Amino acid sequence: MKRVRAHVFVEGFVQGVFFRDSTRRRARELGLTGWVRNLPDGRVEAVFEGEESAVEAAVAFVREGPPHAQVLHADVVYGPYSGEFSDFRVPY
Repeated sequence: MKRVRAHVFVEGFVQGVFFRDSTRRRARELGLTGWVRNLPDGRVEAVFEGEESAVEAAVAFVREGPPHAQVLHADVVYGPYSGEFSDFRVPY
């Protein structure tokens, strides 16, 4: 199986709606590593690493968001797997 990395920026009503926690839970369910955080401009940024199909599932999740989110747009940049993360977290 091919391992990949996706760096995602999500725009819309995505802060204050449990977006980060929902993304963390979904990424862990998928066996991914990386992180998700809020940005000062109101967007959410995430990095997913793992099996290509699992990364695609995580990207599909953030394009939709949790129930109260309203995702307007998600920019995704794919790159090579780095293996730099040991788990998936929400840095504070």
